[in-house]
Amino acid sequence: MSYLEYNAKYVPTGPRKILYLNWPLALLLAAVAGVGFLMLYSVAGGSFSPWAEPQMKRFALGFVLMIMVAMVPAWFWRNMASVAYLGSLLLLLAVEFFGSVGMGAQRWIDLGFIRLQPSELMKVTLVLVLAAYYDWLPSYRKSRPIWVILPVILILIPTALVLRQPDLGTSILLMAAGGGLMFLAGVHWAYFAAVFAAGVGLITTVLQSRGTSWQLLQDYQFRRIDTFLDPSSDPLGAGYHITQSKIALGSGGWTGRGFMQGTQSRLNFLPEKHTDFIFTTLAEEFGFIGAFSLLALYALIILFCVVSALANKDRFSSLLTLGIALNFFLFFAVNMSMVMGLAPVVGVPLPLVSYGGSAMLVLMLAFGLAQSAHVHRPR
Repeated sequence: MSYLEYNAKYVPTGPRKILYLNWPLALLLAAVAGVGFLMLYSVAGGSFSPWAEPQMKRFALGFVLMIMVAMVPAWFWRNMASVAYLGSLLLLLAVEFFGSVGMGAQRWIDLGFIRLQPSELMKVTLVLVLAAYYDWLPSYRKSRPIWVILPVILILIPTALVLRQPDLGTSILLMAAGGGLMFLAGVHWAYFAAVFAAGVGLITTVLQSRGTSWQLLQDYQFRRIDTFLDPSSDPLGAGYHITQSKIALGSGGWTGRGFMQGTQSRLNFLPEKHTDFIFTTLAEEFGFIGAFSLLALYALIILFCVVSALANKDRFSSLLTLGIALNFFLFFAVNMSMVMGLAPVVGVPLPLVSYGGSAMLVLMLAFGLAQSAHVHRPR
């Protein structure tokens, strides 16, 4: 029996596809989103507006989007990978000329009903195009220099555009997710050792460029590094955010102060309490147990994605699912590290919990692709 005949016989068709969704994964996503609704209700002082209600509507729309994407065969997404990547790249270029400015950065395109952040979309389409590339490329060529250059270019172009916005956090995530997928695809470890050595050299160069005419980072980005190394050096200025975050984290103890009883968020000491620093509100109100429970939900989402990828006999689908899981891991790992003072503050939201439109919808689109790979896997 040929592969196509096997696929036609054993891959579900029509309405039956709904039954083959990875429902445990879908329920876990809903559970994490529910935590987000609860915390947005809390930080608004016990009100569904202005954050919880719009977030609930966005998640409902995103959940429907996930199911719609899951119903489309994985081979269609493989064929559309280059088109999706180029479309995201054009949107990033459009930000340069038509983007709206917020908080000193030009990252969004105002579509009227939503402010689209193309860099969020690029996180997904980059994984999509790299998975399609390594599915097409014969295994014996994947570590040859000529075939390593193209995916590196595919990663560096959007990274450079995002860095210009400026958005250091997202550019780092793009490089990490792209490089991670290359490693998962089987590219030789020596390339990554070389990149690590170059990274050390780049960090040294960046630090030495401070105050010169060829300074490589913005002043506020250098202040973030200073704050990361010593928050107490400017507790009322650049170190204010992380200082208040640590106070909120520590005050929660084991079981927390109680729902809607967090002093740091309710008295507005905690900055960006509904977006980047929402994890600290959770930790203050529900303590270590609440924070660990959210982390456990995230870990289960990663686990179900990895199990689905390892069980998938289609190389593209497997790489796509692993890439989405890696992206998701980087999201929450960087955010949690940031608010705990283990990493510089780089403006990365907590997935499915932080308030935001583009991030929510794009993340559900990504899990729709993972669901498509799961539904249409050869059986």
